[in-house]
Amino acid sequence: MSKKQYTHHELMQMAIDVMNNSVNEQRPDGKVPPKVGAVLVFPDGRIETAFRGELREGDHAEFTLLERKLVNVNVEDCVLYTTLEPCIERNPPKVPCCRRVTNARIKKVFIGIEDYDPKGNGIRHLQKHGVEYKMFDREFQRIIEKENEKFLKQALQRKKEAELEEEEEEDLRTTIELPIANYDSSKFSNEALQKFIKESNLDFKPTDEAFLEYLADFGAMEWDKEKKHFVPTGVGILLFGQNPRAKFQNAVLKAHVSYGNNKIESKDFDQALVLLPVQIEDWLKKVLPLSKDTSGFKRKDIPDFPIGVLREAIVNALVHRDYEVEGAKCEIKIDEDKIIVTSPGKPLPAITLQELNTFEAPSLSRNHIITYAFSLMDYVEEKGFGMKTFKSLNKEHGLPIPKYTFKEPFLTLTFPRTAEAVKEILGKGSIDNLSSEELKNFEIFRQQRPISKLEFVEFSGLASRTAERYIKEWVDSGLLMKVGSGPRTKYKMNE
Repeated sequence: MSKKQYTHHELMQMAIDVMNNSVNEQRPDGKVPPKVGAVLVFPDGRIETAFRGELREGDHAEFTLLERKLVNVNVEDCVLYTTLEPCIERNPPKVPCCRRVTNARIKKVFIGIEDYDPKGNGIRHLQKHGVEYKMFDREFQRIIEKENEKFLKQALQRKKEAELEEEEEEDLRTTIELPIANYDSSKFSNEALQKFIKESNLDFKPTDEAFLEYLADFGAMEWDKEKKHFVPTGVGILLFGQNPRAKFQNAVLKAHVSYGNNKIESKDFDQALVLLPVQIEDWLKKVLPLSKDTSGFKRKDIPDFPIGVLREAIVNALVHRDYEVEGAKCEIKIDEDKIIVTSPGKPLPAITLQELNTFEAPSLSRNHIITYAFSLMDYVEEKGFGMKTFKSLNKEHGLPIPKYTFKEPFLTLTFPRTAEAVKEILGKGSIDNLSSEELKNFEIFRQQRPISKLEFVEFSGLASRTAERYIKEWVDSGLLMKVGSGPRTKYKMNE
């Protein structure tokens, strides 16, 4: 026990340190249990910890903490840090950890990583019961993922084995995850199913009963006990449907290209989601050569904007959008100055705009089933947001890095293609005074955490005196702000 006041980062690291003590049982079925650590912080700073298997083989960390160590202690004002999304499925009479958390009336939980089971919804249980949740910083998530690599790999593949407890009456699924009445597998596109099977390296035919069971395992279908056949869910129709918009009118990506002189070309992408990435990539290859001027970034090869970057941005928009926002559609708008990708739905509560714009957003998915299917096809990083890809734009392609903004109900990602567009999205008057070369170097502060003068010299390749002059001018003009003092002073963009 300790009453030291720990920082948020220290508590995340402590949970990982505790996690690494996990005693995982040898299972006859070959399943690899996860390593899990839990840290409970009391209002006075006292700390209690637990790890999987600490007191008894197989016991979950949250169970050990709340039911073995603190069973008669009031913890409703405590904050919980746990390295894995609390489970929602246990074989009766065992109680899922997410319910132990809500039963204990804990109001705030920091979660390391999601449970990779596509039907996992412990986070939704917490959210529905008024628990504020945040994800660990991405740097800590990577450590947890590495330590649990074998568990996560199996979790992506295995079939769901246990049903929710009988007394758990609430249905935590979203509207699109529910089965669609009067639908059957004939509503699926054979082309979409064939592509999914091929890209996912599966050994099925679209008509195989085993394949329908496979789709049901991860939530694209559901067994109808009365009709004795598999029924597509809304997600299944979005992924594989012959005509998804017949059921979901907002299931479309609207694309617009402006060629100047008021000439605009538009196209709708509204087929099954699994067919769209290739269709979108082919379309991008046809329309992207419209760019002619890059002003301050002076790269002769810029007219061919990196296809992979845009493809990832668009796929992320389709995968992570909120399909329950009525009448709102994904869009991409391209002109000579900028490329804008718009997606319905505000960032999830655990992800801030600042985290998105520093490319350090934690890994978290709104649509587990869609993300899972796309990850099988290698179309999207598992539960990621393409952060590394966007962050590398300036270094690898000489391009300005993009910026996220949110205006109800749309999350917008803007890729500026000219110096003028960069100034526009930053929206700071003093930025207009920067030369093209200065603006290019200022980009470094948009894609890094706070950095020192020495780091700025290293990243920019500038002479030390020039780098120091830039920093002083940018601090004086309000573009940068100091973080810390003395020899350890660092600088970051003043939002």
